[in-house]
Amino acid sequence: MRNSFINAVEGQAERDSDIMFLTADLGFQMIESFAKRFPRQFLNVGIAEANMVGVAAGMALMGKLPICYTIATFMTMRTYEQVRNDVCLHEANVKIVGVGGGFGYSMYGPTHHPLEDMAIMRTLPEMVILSPIDPNQTAAAARAMLKHNGPVYLRLGKKGEPAIYTKEPRFQIGQGAVLKEGGDIAIISTGPITYEALKAAEILHQDGIELCVVALPTVKPLDVVLLDEIGRKIPYILTLEEGTIMGGFGSAIASYYLERGIHLKGFYRLGTPDRFVKRIGSADYLRGQFGLDGAGIARTASDMVSNRR
Repeated sequence: MRNSFINAVEGQAERDSDIMFLTADLGFQMIESFAKRFPRQFLNVGIAEANMVGVAAGMALMGKLPICYTIATFMTMRTYEQVRNDVCLHEANVKIVGVGGGFGYSMYGPTHHPLEDMAIMRTLPEMVILSPIDPNQTAAAARAMLKHNGPVYLRLGKKGEPAIYTKEPRFQIGQGAVLKEGGDIAIISTGPITYEALKAAEILHQDGIELCVVALPTVKPLDVVLLDEIGRKIPYILTLEEGTIMGGFGSAIASYYLERGIHLKGFYRLGTPDRFVKRIGSADYLRGQFGLDGAGIARTASDMVSNRR
């Protein structure tokens, strides 16, 4: 996903000299090409993330199109005040890019697990949140982000995310897509963890349960038209996110359905619980610990349909 993002930004920077790429000493072996091709559009501020956001806000208010790029924990938590007051309050056209969403930096421990980032960014007025599901969609999301006039948070995986789309899909902010039809239960997912939802659908199909897989790469604003359609025809809804269920993606959908008055037989948020993840291991290992792999998702969905959960 990182490679797709950088390549897309390079292509846009070639056409638009106002694009500025700011990094907090992150991304080497990936951003050298951009820095070499566009030296006047590149700035490494060092390990000074809050300063980076302030500089970017100033650039935006002078007509530039700045992108801030670093690890998602530092991009959303260390800089929260600057993103809130310098960017969102002024509706500045700054793009906030967090790398390693979820367990992307799994081996670095809880300080590097951005599990709360979407919940934090959701609270900010004017903020759009994008969480593409694979590398091909990432490129399209990056270009859509740059066309949007206003603050955007783009959440990326770290590396090695599998392709779901065979080619770059059409992308529009605020729109989702049904990846697999099914009428027994629907899973509504965001980000590259969506690949595990598709694996769960294969497992459940063998058990006679047809899982509808819905991808929402825009966390804010939600695709309410698609949510209405799914909620009115499928009795069980399971949300999936590689992040905390406290105030995150699943909470946004739960609130929408409740306020909309859509009655379901069952609704469950699948993500990380309300505690720090202090175990160390691969991303696949940590996902498995919380039932966020294909087998775990399938178990939860099966339990919902059989009313065991």
